Amino acid sequence: MSIKVAALTKVYDTQKAVNDISFELQKGEIVGFLGPNGAGKSTTMKILTTYLPATSGKATVCGYDVQEQPMEVRKRVGYLPESNPLYFEMYVREYLEFTAGIHQLGKDGKRRIEDMITATGLGKEAHKKIGALSKGYKQRVGLAQAMLHDPEVLILDEPTSGLDPNQIVEIRDLIKNLGGQKTVLLSTHIMQEVQAMCSRVIIINNGQIVADDAIENLKQANTSRDVLLVSFENTISETLLKELKYVKSVENTSGNAWKLVTGEPDALRKEVMQWALRHDISINSLQAQTETLENVFRSLTNPTKTS
Repeated sequence: MSIKVAALTKVYDTQKAVNDISFELQKGEIVGFLGPNGAGKSTTMKILTTYLPATSGKATVCGYDVQEQPMEVRKRVGYLPESNPLYFEMYVREYLEFTAGIHQLGKDGKRRIEDMITATGLGKEAHKKIGALSKGYKQRVGLAQAMLHDPEVLILDEPTSGLDPNQIVEIRDLIKNLGGQKTVLLSTHIMQEVQAMCSRVIIINNGQIVADDAIENLKQANTSRDVLLVSFENTISETLLKELKYVKSVENTSGNAWKLVTGEPDALRKEVMQWALRHDISINSLQAQTETLENVFRSLTNPTKTS
């Protein structure tokens, strides 16, 4: 078990930033840690990386307790915080040499520095001062330092923040390639990134976990069976579709594709097939509407939603 969290709670004065949460990450998993601003993501990550003590509960990384054995945890964790603190007056390679010294990498340090400069695409910028870099390249420096000591676990808070589309793809591929080798817990607000990199997500809201499952399972669980999406080979009129007695409303989504709202999806599915045969209409596809991850996220973290 790479990460194990049990009944973890963090209280600031009267506010519970993290409220009795539990989850586990297996070796090689890349898991998205999602939630709105202030949900408790960064607080949880700071506890896991020993930057903050928990109020109660327990967390272990690679079998080491984050409060009882913080130095052992730090040896095994690479951390990119949201703020990405860097020494702007240092040169890129100089900063990585400084970081290698902290991790006591010794003779292996030079090789690891060059490997990370290559892996994060910093080759052309390595001779510059960090303060002279763009935000995207500063983010790459932060990733390089997080991975420099070859940790078993990576905890990344908004790792693609400030990157342009090309850089996002490069960093996304880098993180994805780590799957199977390292355990990665990453937070982001970009749902496309989560779907591209992660097979599982944990969603936290108001300090509590509201979902923990594979992405496809979450989307399937939130699929609306009361909406059928149908695509025809040829153009169909709205008037013709309204012949269907189990349809409450119809909406053209694009070209020959329609959304059919119903209260009886099974009955409508059969009716559509019979209706199509009667009118000699070819159907390309007929399926229940599948939710996007973004819609699932919104439904679970909507501030107006009652528990």
